[in-house]
Formats: sequence, C-alpha cells, structure tokens
Amino acid sequence: MTLTTRTSSAAAQQSLPQRLNRLRAGVLGANDGIVSTAGLVFGVAGATTDSGAVLVAGLAGMVAGALSMAGGEYVSVSSQRDSEVAALREQERELSSDPAGKLRQLADHYAARGLAPALADEVATELSRHDALDAHAEVFLNLDADDQVSPWAAARASLVSFITGSAIPLVALVASPVAVRLPLTVVAVLVALLATGLISARLGGARVVPAVIRNLVVGSLAMGLTYLVGSLVGQHL
Repeated sequence: MTLTTRTSSAAAQQSLPQRLNRLRAGVLGANDGIVSTAGLVFGVAGATTDSGAVLVAGLAGMVAGALSMAGGEYVSVSSQRDSEVAALREQERELSSDPAGKLRQLADHYAARGLAPALADEVATELSRHDALDAHAEVFLNLDADDQVSPWAAARASLVSFITGSAIPLVALVASPVAVRLPLTVVAVLVALLATGLISARLGGARVVPAVIRNLVVGSLAMGLTYLVGSLVGQHL
C-alpha cells in the first residue's frame, strides 16, 4: 500500500489516540475561550454598565479568538503533518531502493532491543512481509503510517470549542441583571473552568486538584485584573 492510499484510508478512520488528541484540543480551546472572553467582557464591564457595549466587545472577541485559534491550529497541525508525510516518503524511497538493507536495519533494531539474532531476523521478516513501511515508521519514526494528523479536524475542534467556551461568560454577563451580573458571571466562569480543568486532567492522566486550582486561579486573575484596568480607564473617559 502506497503512502497516498494510506492517507486516503486514514481520513476515513481515525485512531483512538487521534480522537483523544482532538478531544484534548477541544477542552483546551474551550478553556481558552472561557478565560479570554471572560477577561475581555470584565474589562469592558469595568469601564461601562452599557450591556450593548459589553455584548459587542464579547462577540468581537469570540469571533476573533475562534478564528485565530482555528487558523493557528490549522497551520500548526499542517506543518506537523507535512513533516510526518515527508519522513514517511523518505522511508518509502529507502524501502524501494534498498529493501534488503532496510530489512537488515529493522532486524538489527530488534537484536539491539534484546532479541536473539535469529528471532530478530524472523520478526523483521514477518513484519516487513505484512507491511514494511508501517514496521519501519513505527520503529524509526514513532509514527503510524496509516494515521496522520488532520489539520481540518484540529481547526474545527478549536473553532467550535472556543466559541462554546466564550459563550459561557458572554451569556452570563449580558443576560444577568446589572446589579448582580458580575458575581453571577464569576460563578458561571469558575464552574466552567472547574469542569475543563477536571476533564483536561483526566485526559492527560495528571493530578486533578492542582490542574483545577491552576485553572481557577488563572481565570480569577484574568477577570480581576481586566476589570481593574477597565475601571481605571473608565474613570478617565
């Protein structure tokens, strides 16, 4: 199977690690949307009580942030994919020009890992007979030849997750009565950040409590500092 055929088939069936990576990117995108939009609307709210101004600023921040996140993710993942494809094509060329040498290289790898030379030769031969490119890609590139990253999937995940996260502080601030909208928005944002911190920690296998605390501290600082800046600027307008 050639690399072009593999790329087409991989697009139709993504592996579990790929799906987990997209989910993790989505959670981080939502977290970024929550924090950045909360900071933006709190800064505007510190300068004015005009709900219209807060809404316009929040919507502008949501759109700009979502497009920036999606574009940045697309460019970043495209670069990663290009590097992976180039490395796989190099392996493919080497396999085509020197199959015996590549087989020897694979056998030497397994022998160096502790297999008896005869067994290493047998393993390398069987793996190469089944799928030589995949065998070499896994060992020497730490890649799955059938499973390259998708820039469009990453961009979509970032776009949707950022908008979803942004909507939480924006809706909470605009829909709440003026007298209580700031405390209600703080509560909504902190609950959302608690959830994203918990999910990201679970996905990454990290400790939950430190991850959640970091999330809450960063979100609180973003809201507090931007509100302070907005208040100071608003006093001189």
